[in-house]
Amino acid sequence: MTFAATPRSRSEDRRISPVFWVLLAVLATSGWAVYAGYGNPRFGIFLFVVAGWMVSLCLHEYAHARTALHGGDLTVGAKGYLTLNPLKYTNALLSFVLPIIFVLLGGIGLPGGAVWIERHRIQGRLKHSLISAAGPLVNLVGAVLILVPVGAGWLDNPKVHAVWNGYELQVSPLALALGFLGMLELSATLLNLLPIPGLDGYGIIEPWLPYKTRRAVEPFAPYGMLAVFALLWQPEINHWFFEAVYGVMDLLGVDRLYSQLGHELFMFWKD
Repeated sequence: MTFAATPRSRSEDRRISPVFWVLLAVLATSGWAVYAGYGNPRFGIFLFVVAGWMVSLCLHEYAHARTALHGGDLTVGAKGYLTLNPLKYTNALLSFVLPIIFVLLGGIGLPGGAVWIERHRIQGRLKHSLISAAGPLVNLVGAVLILVPVGAGWLDNPKVHAVWNGYELQVSPLALALGFLGMLELSATLLNLLPIPGLDGYGIIEPWLPYKTRRAVEPFAPYGMLAVFALLWQPEINHWFFEAVYGVMDLLGVDRLYSQLGHELFMFWKD
């Protein structure tokens, strides 16, 4: 290998993947179609939300990897984690398949952990905590960026109104789609911050726990996400959780009906 080839290799490691560009193209195209009233609005909302959610998942994992890079794990580039390519992540099932299934089944936003960080390369408990916190922070920022314009009414199109159960609503279908997507981002933030093994919330506090505690909890980490999803199927817990999510939406000026109607329209197969 020549000296000149080294910088080129690093550039390849950080070049945005064509797969991510395709996701952005689907997001932009479906968003325009929903806003303009072009095509089947319910299927357009479905495409828009799924594409937006997958983009969010990529950014979530990228945030973990980028923070790890600055923390001392230089291997994340060679693994392809900085290209925003979902096919490079260690477990596509946990990272994309299950989170999308969760959205389809229950309208719950729950990213899965997928980037393999070589923790032994990173010195300092604070750095380890920041790596785990980076993903939920991306979801929180995404929720704010999505919901604030919706609450302010900036995305309403007076010429195109959503239709639900035969009734024309005085709101843009894009605003409802974004209300649902923003709710997914908020739910992902709150769920990921729970101190449960396998979720980022536990990753934040894990470096500060005694060694024996960490070793005892480690075998349960692969099942943390599934356990949370099972708990959310319990009506009382589900009600409490979504009340918390809708409370945050209220603070951002978005009525919960935006999310609920957006979810209904998202399920185009239930006509």
